[in-house]
Amino acid sequence: MSRIIKTLTIAGSDSSGGAGIQADLKTFEEYGTYGFSALTTIVTMDPDNSWHHNVYPIDAAIVAEQLKTVFAGGPMDAMKTGMLGSVEIVRVTEQAIKGNLQTNVVIDPVMVCKGEDEVLNPESAQAIRDLLLPLAIVVTPNLFEAGVLSGLGKISSIEGMKEAARLIHGLGARHVVVKGGKALGGEHAVDIFFDGTEYTILQTAKIEPAHNHGAGCTFAAAITGGLACGLSVNEAVAKAKDFVSAAIRNGYTFNKYVGPVFHGGYRLEK
Repeated sequence: MSRIIKTLTIAGSDSSGGAGIQADLKTFEEYGTYGFSALTTIVTMDPDNSWHHNVYPIDAAIVAEQLKTVFAGGPMDAMKTGMLGSVEIVRVTEQAIKGNLQTNVVIDPVMVCKGEDEVLNPESAQAIRDLLLPLAIVVTPNLFEAGVLSGLGKISSIEGMKEAARLIHGLGARHVVVKGGKALGGEHAVDIFFDGTEYTILQTAKIEPAHNHGAGCTFAAAITGGLACGLSVNEAVAKAKDFVSAAIRNGYTFNKYVGPVFHGGYRLEK
């Protein structure tokens, strides 16, 4: 390799390994890039309490110190964010992106943990919308997140996804992928890609059983890896859709609550 390709994730920890910073770093490795990380939150899941999630944000000053370390060697080829945990961490992230002239920024606006249905921190969601979306080359909300960012609330149709994508693009993100996944009815997992002019429907057959814990993080990390390797946004998103579909097909049952994706699935299938 003539040059090391550098990628960064600013995200939370999922000790079960399927999502969060663990998913991001494994995906970066599958793309042949060198992954850096800044840990923002620690999430635990309690098997004695129906897999209830507890979320522990890291102090924003410590996140800033991690990012100072990361950027000591210059900007990344591409980076992504995941769970940020607090308004202060969102601001630290914004400052690091701007201060280091970082481009190829993928924002995965994580607002809930899988299996939960309330915004972890409404103020953080607003800060992501106001401070980070204008810096994003791609933003990848799921239906819930798209409803919050766009102000549309619950989204349950492809037309609703398109309208959300249009409104989110208007907030500053250059490209938007609204992830419908398996949430919509029908036989296909559908995502909508919007570049500010045209809508593209990305769909694959739904996979059963759906071992999809970490699918959203993995999808955004795969887009990041593709951009870092020189793919266009359209190419990076299309490959990421294939990558995460293979990860779901090769996922497994971890316990009665969750089945993680397997991040090496795309490579194994090739």
